[in-house]
Amino acid sequence: MLNATEGPVSQYFRSIQAALGGLEIYLSNPDVKLGGSMAAGGILLRYLDRLKNSFSCWQNRIGFTEQFRISRAESGFPVFQNVLELENDRGSAEKRLAAIPDGAAIRSEMADFILRNREFPTALQTQMAERLYLEQIGKGEIFSPLVLPETIHVSVNEKSGRPLCIVTWAVFDGANTLPMVYVAGIEDSSDNMTRLLVGRDGKLNPEVEIPLPVGGLLNPELAAAFDDFVGKNGAYSLTPATIATNMDKDFPTLHPKVLRRVVLGPFYSAGITENNARINEILSRVRKPDNAWLLTWTVQEVFSKAERPAVKGFFSSTPAMQEFHIETNDLEAARMGVSAYEKHALVPHDAYQALYASGEAAAIFGNYKVHVISGNNVVSEV
Repeated sequence: MLNATEGPVSQYFRSIQAALGGLEIYLSNPDVKLGGSMAAGGILLRYLDRLKNSFSCWQNRIGFTEQFRISRAESGFPVFQNVLELENDRGSAEKRLAAIPDGAAIRSEMADFILRNREFPTALQTQMAERLYLEQIGKGEIFSPLVLPETIHVSVNEKSGRPLCIVTWAVFDGANTLPMVYVAGIEDSSDNMTRLLVGRDGKLNPEVEIPLPVGGLLNPELAAAFDDFVGKNGAYSLTPATIATNMDKDFPTLHPKVLRRVVLGPFYSAGITENNARINEILSRVRKPDNAWLLTWTVQEVFSKAERPAVKGFFSSTPAMQEFHIETNDLEAARMGVSAYEKHALVPHDAYQALYASGEAAAIFGNYKVHVISGNNVVSEV
C-alpha cells in the first residue's frame, strides 16, 4: 500500500507512465505483428489507451484520497479494488461534478486564500484534485473489469464457405491483478450470417456495408450470449485452450479457429515492487529512479489444427468441433495450454545497462524478446 503523501507514489506513476509510453512506441511500429499478418498496434493500442486513461484517473484520485494500493509482490499493477472504484465512479461522475465549483472558480478561491492567510489551501487543492479526477473519467475510455467484445474485421474463409470475424475484448483479472487483451478468429456457420455475408462467388458480399468496428459479436442473435460468455471465461487461471474449448462447446455455430491472449505484466519498479528481489536489487543501481523499471508481457496463442465435422443422425446430432493444438514438446507451452507463446520485456537503456553489467542479463531475460527504449526509439532483439 502506498500513501498519497509519499514520494514512491509519484515515482510509481512516472515509471508506469514511461513504461506504457514505451509500449505505445513499440506497438506503433507497423512491422510488429500479433501472429500471422495482423498488425499488433491496430488491435492493442486502443486497449493501451484505456489503460493509460485509467492511470491518469488514478493519479488525479490520489490528490483527494489517502492511499493507493498496488500488487507490490506480484504483478506490480494496481489492485482490483482500484479498477472497481474507477468503474463505479464513472457512473456517478456527472452528478458529483455538478456539486463541485468549476476549475476557474476553485483556482481563483485558492489564490485569494493564499493572499489572505499566507498558507497553502489544502482543502481547496483536494477539491480541485477531485474535479480533475472526475473530468478525466469523462475524457476517455478506461480499462474496465470487462471491456466488452468488438468485431474489428470480417472476411470469408473460401475453403469452408463461412464468414470469419476477428473479435477482441479485454479483462482486468482481479485475482492476479493483470490486464489482458483477447483476440479471436471465429468462423460463423449460422444460416442467417451465411446468407447475409457470403456472396454467390463464395467471397464477402460487397453489397453489405459493415461499419467496423461493430460493438459485440457481429451475429446479433448470439451477441448478448457471447458478452456473457467472455465475462465468465476471462480469468487468467483459465488457459487459452480451455477458453477456446468452452466457446466451441457453448456455441454450436461458432467455430474458434485461433485465440490469442496478451497478458501485461509483471511490472518491476525499483524501491516499490517486491515481485523479484534480484531484478529489483539490480534496478536499484540505476542512477535515475524514473528509469529503474522493467515491463514484461506474454502473447499466448492456441489454434485449431483440425475440425471434426458435424454428424447428423436420426436420433441425435453433434456439431462440428475443433481439435486445438497444444505444443507438448515445450513444457511451458503445455503448462500455459497454448500452441505457441512469446515473452517480451521492455526496459529503459539505463536499466538494461545495469542488468547487463550485473552479468545476469541472460539469466533474467531467458527466452524473452528484449526491447530497449532510449528517448523515443525502441530497439528490439538486443
